[in-house]
Amino acid sequence: MTDLDALGDFTSVDPKQFAQLVKSAPDSKLADIMNSPQRKTVLDAIFSRFPELFRADRAGSTNAIIHWSITGAPDGGADSYELVIADGACTLSPSPEQDPKLAITVGPVDFLKVVSGVGNPMMMFMTGKLKAKGDLGLAANIANLFDIPKG
Repeated sequence: MTDLDALGDFTSVDPKQFAQLVKSAPDSKLADIMNSPQRKTVLDAIFSRFPELFRADRAGSTNAIIHWSITGAPDGGADSYELVIADGACTLSPSPEQDPKLAITVGPVDFLKVVSGVGNPMMMFMTGKLKAKGDLGLAANIANLFDIPKG
């Protein structure tokens, strides 16, 4: 299995391996995965892991609805996910229906870099690669709410 195959079969890769794969893969390979039929599988696997990576000890009394929009879907649209942080827990909502406290929009390659600890979300925000709408204080702190493995 090549590194690219392992990334595409994300469900069998632990978060630390995933971070290392993203770090070592050129952007063109990451883009290939995110433009392939595997995109939805990769995104679903990443978002399904957010609740287990959540750090309740760092969240305090944070209660928030966070919408993630990953642009660049093969149909020209975006894939959207909703995370609900409430009462010291994080859950993945089956579909984004609630009004978000924070909405994040990011391209597919930059998204992979953010969730693998390879990319700097603050720098991406400053350069316009990541857009945040709503509670910018929450946006600045969001990485601290999750135990993001580093590649």
